[in-house]
Amino acid sequence: MTASGRWKPVAVAAAAAVAVAVLGALSTDLGDWYYTLRQPAWKPPDWAFGPAWTVIFSLTAVAGVWAWRDAPGRAAREWLLALFALNGFLNVLWSLLYFRLRRPDWALVEVVFLWLSIALLIGVLGRYSRRAAWLLVPYLVWVAYAGALNGATVSLNAPFGG
Repeated sequence: MTASGRWKPVAVAAAAAVAVAVLGALSTDLGDWYYTLRQPAWKPPDWAFGPAWTVIFSLTAVAGVWAWRDAPGRAAREWLLALFALNGFLNVLWSLLYFRLRRPDWALVEVVFLWLSIALLIGVLGRYSRRAAWLLVPYLVWVAYAGALNGATVSLNAPFGG
């Protein structure tokens, strides 16, 4: 494999992770509406979300590279790209629903699909690279936690959209 062949998946994975992170950040508005929401006592401070997502996106990019390199052929790699693209879309969609549309109730439904997309990624990556699959476990746990936080916020503040 040429040097460019080794680094191309790394560059693509890094660019994709940064793109999803930037789109998610641009979709997140911590304005007056957000600060008026009642939050559960176990919600982490707002500053903690950035570092947590940075670690998660970094692990996801590494997992993507490892799975790409270990995948048996073109069809498997195309499947991986499709699953990562779906996951990235769902990740950004959650932020749009919650923060831009101000619909934590809709985001609560959507977070189930985001979580399932991560579980599917873990299952598919595990076929080619167990180490890549394990790197996604913190993402799965974080989204489960975020889903519980989302549910608690809905419970404390509903109804929305009125």
